[in-house]
Amino acid sequence: MAQPPAPQEIYRRAEEEGERRLAMPLLEKTSTGFIAGITIVFGIVAFAMAEELARPRLGSALAHLIGALAFGIGVVFVVVGRSELFTENFFGPVAAAIGRHQRSAWIQLGRLWGVVLVLNLVGGAVMAAIFSVEGTLPTGAHHALAEAAREISTKSCLATFTRGLAAGTLLTLLSYLLHAAESTGSRIILAYAVGFFLALGPFDHVVVSGLHLLFGAWLGNTVSYTDVGSNLLLAGAGNLAGGLLLMTLTHTAQVKGARRNGNG
Repeated sequence: MAQPPAPQEIYRRAEEEGERRLAMPLLEKTSTGFIAGITIVFGIVAFAMAEELARPRLGSALAHLIGALAFGIGVVFVVVGRSELFTENFFGPVAAAIGRHQRSAWIQLGRLWGVVLVLNLVGGAVMAAIFSVEGTLPTGAHHALAEAAREISTKSCLATFTRGLAAGTLLTLLSYLLHAAESTGSRIILAYAVGFFLALGPFDHVVVSGLHLLFGAWLGNTVSYTDVGSNLLLAGAGNLAGGLLLMTLTHTAQVKGARRNGNG
């Protein structure tokens, strides 16, 4: 079995991809962000449909497991389609900004994050509006979407932040590991495994949870737009903290330490 690349090689690949991401023109940033928002909604809807179909025979716990298995396809669509979900391709651009030692790189990074996040939500909202029309989804799917949103909205502020911390760490780990993958098949497996774990948790990703709550606001009467906004702020802060502090900076320190010792 072939050995995976060394951390220094993974980091180098991430920096190269990060430079490309930072240099993307505005049209490319907006389109890739919009496409990712549309794409991830298919995972959300797959989760709801699978869970609702499985619950009558298997009970809530196993139904949730099956729903998480279904959600993984949404992350696969994002990764294989080379679109950009907020924090899903987090590691590379941050590594590139760190490597440049230039203020302009951090400005580019902020623009990338801002455009991608907004367009993720816009694209996802368009697709959520389509799926919210009565009769578009199988019977019971709307109820499952509304229930998932209600559960997310009842979490405390601290729990929402820590769930966001976990999601940011997990997706940044995916961003890192994808640069170690040597084939499309490996990338699919990694994306699916992370998508499954993200939904199984469930952990709060700012876009995924935000769109879940938007479904709840449109399909039920227990979720408000205030809940949506609060989750976006808390989960987004957690995603950034987890992705930066617990994953990106620690891998950066690992590689810089190896370079100083003459190992890379």
